[in-house]
Amino acid sequence: MDVENLLAGLNSDQRAAVLHDHEKNGQLLILAGAGSGKTSVLTKRIQYRILCGVQPEKILALTFTAKAAAEMRERVQKLFPNAGVRLCTFHSLALFMLKSRIPQPAYELVGFKKMPVPTESADKSFMQELAKVGGRKFRFSREELFSDAHPPKLIKKLQPLRERVLVSGQVVFEDLIYQAINLLENHEEARAFFQNQWTEILVDEYQDINPSQYRLVKALLGERKSLFVVGDDDQAIYGFRGADIGNINRFRDDFKDSSLIRLEWNYRSVANILHFSNQIFQNKPVHLRKVLRAGNMNGSGGSAIFKENRKPEVWVSEDPVEEMQKIITSIKLLRESYDLKWKNFAILVRYNRQRLYYEEALRDAMLPIAGAAGEVTGDDMEGGIVEDGIHVETVHASKGLQYAVVYYAGLSEGLTPGTCTGDRKQRKKQLDEERRLFYVGVTRAESFLVLLYCKRRYWKGRLAKLKRSRFLPKENLKTEIDMPVILFRIYAAARILLFMLEYIVKIAFMYIFRRKDLDPWLEEKVQKFSWFCMRMIRVDLTIEDQAQLAKVDWTRPVFVMGNHRSYLDIPIAFLALQRTVGFIAKTQLQRIPILNFWMHKLGCVFINREKGGGAEIIQKAVQSGKMPRLFIFPEGTRSKREGMVAFKSGCFRLAVEANAIILPIVTKGSDEAWEHRKNCKLRPVNVKILEPIDTVEFKKEHGGDSMDPRHELLPFVRGKMEEAYGNGKSL
Repeated sequence: MDVENLLAGLNSDQRAAVLHDHEKNGQLLILAGAGSGKTSVLTKRIQYRILCGVQPEKILALTFTAKAAAEMRERVQKLFPNAGVRLCTFHSLALFMLKSRIPQPAYELVGFKKMPVPTESADKSFMQELAKVGGRKFRFSREELFSDAHPPKLIKKLQPLRERVLVSGQVVFEDLIYQAINLLENHEEARAFFQNQWTEILVDEYQDINPSQYRLVKALLGERKSLFVVGDDDQAIYGFRGADIGNINRFRDDFKDSSLIRLEWNYRSVANILHFSNQIFQNKPVHLRKVLRAGNMNGSGGSAIFKENRKPEVWVSEDPVEEMQKIITSIKLLRESYDLKWKNFAILVRYNRQRLYYEEALRDAMLPIAGAAGEVTGDDMEGGIVEDGIHVETVHASKGLQYAVVYYAGLSEGLTPGTCTGDRKQRKKQLDEERRLFYVGVTRAESFLVLLYCKRRYWKGRLAKLKRSRFLPKENLKTEIDMPVILFRIYAAARILLFMLEYIVKIAFMYIFRRKDLDPWLEEKVQKFSWFCMRMIRVDLTIEDQAQLAKVDWTRPVFVMGNHRSYLDIPIAFLALQRTVGFIAKTQLQRIPILNFWMHKLGCVFINREKGGGAEIIQKAVQSGKMPRLFIFPEGTRSKREGMVAFKSGCFRLAVEANAIILPIVTKGSDEAWEHRKNCKLRPVNVKILEPIDTVEFKKEHGGDSMDPRHELLPFVRGKMEEAYGNGKSL
């Protein structure tokens, strides 16, 4: 297999990760959003390095479970059977290192008299032994026996207990990590041996590593740059196990020459679920945020429910009985209406004791339940085949899984989020993790997400009144307004201009005090501005086929071509594309100061139509390395009649000269929401994203350099847009 075949099917961000050059661009941190294909990227990175000539035995890949390691090994060996890549957990790596001969057994270097053998931790007996040596006042677990972070006085008291372990070889898992660190940090011969053993290190689920595992990775890496880590700080939910989310937050500081790639294309969930999940971390530093984008058009096995792009719903019930009736009715209806299987449904909860209640309620309703080992309880015979059952799980247990329909139960204070204790700093840390846990639960849903709030339920032995969870969206009480249309338009326009003016002041602050965050901050505020416009102008926006965006190579020039119905088309395009693009505009628009300011910030290209020069401007941007992303109206001006007017050929010629990607989008109903608005009611607007067109490939297929954009590319794009406009929703 060659490299291009290996990379087939990857989006531009995934390709960049797989092809990363450590020597040029340093260590790599990949922030991989939920459902973004991180396992595929890790696997293909390993395969790519083997294709590049790296010996498989020189590659080390670390993950957290033996199951995950086995899955990655299976994928790697599909292309390279019997490849000697070491794919393992941290603990099995540490044990392997201690058993290695360099030339004497490595475990002897750190003081073991016998080969270490992992055993179950026994905290109770350990505390008794600790008391005997006078160390009981120091409260810590058996896992920390060999930690070097203890005060010197305690380390002296612990020495007899440590010696006992070294003599017997009976270790717990964390002992292995600490002794492997000891081996690398304090024994030069061992350090040189293992650093030569593995020249490339990859780490999965980087957000879940604890401080000792982090030290182990750093000690193995040494001064080299060949570290490739994948993680999602938004899914760091194991703080109670010692995982340190700070490892991700500090990565760019710890490795000064490192690079960052975000994987934001989600291949699991519909766009409306992702839009909801993107709102969960509004309090997060902007430079660490990710924007999940829908990359899958055929989820849930191609079920029609996926194509509906349903918005998440909040169901409020007075008590658990009412709530359960709603769930059961919904499951039966959706299953019959969309040909879904029982296993496509899941009920997620925060605590295990909640799980037991929902399982019992499903049994009472004679619905099948998937057991912990995959067995099914309850009867459901169809043609002699027993189907899998409904999954009832804690959110922690659901991590890494996905379901067509998710009922997320217990969305009340004290349940989700759970109770946070300690001082203010501790409570904030716990609440941050609760928020991340909520995000994990939300992103398990593929097609339909239901958030359940029950006002009263039995909890901890008593009937309790429960407050609505702070994580639930706020109730929208203001649904209708009534005023003359002219006043409505004046009011909306004034609010939008004030919004733009306010952020001119804020961008000055960002430029002076937080310049490194300026670009992601601006990207986020453009999206916020666009949603603000939809709210002020009372638009109910539907975006179709957003997954087409995942096919676009955004490292190249991109020309977004749309029909022009209204001034609203610009913010609608920002929302449809989920990113900021500039647009080609007349030079005279510079006379309006507020618009002029923002158009420059967006990267607009100003062209004097009498003088021309557009091609030269775009070519300069390409040559400078700054890829232009431009929104162009081929019609030139707003169409004042139904359908599309004649297209101008200039933009197609510019696209061909820039070797650009053309991304057609078609909007319907935007003029009736603004220019032709007849009342103040909520107006539906539809925008459809069409399949991108690579002008380089189009030229190859249509005569090469002799291809005439005006007579071949223009009618091809127009035909696609006219077809989409004619088949669009009737508004």
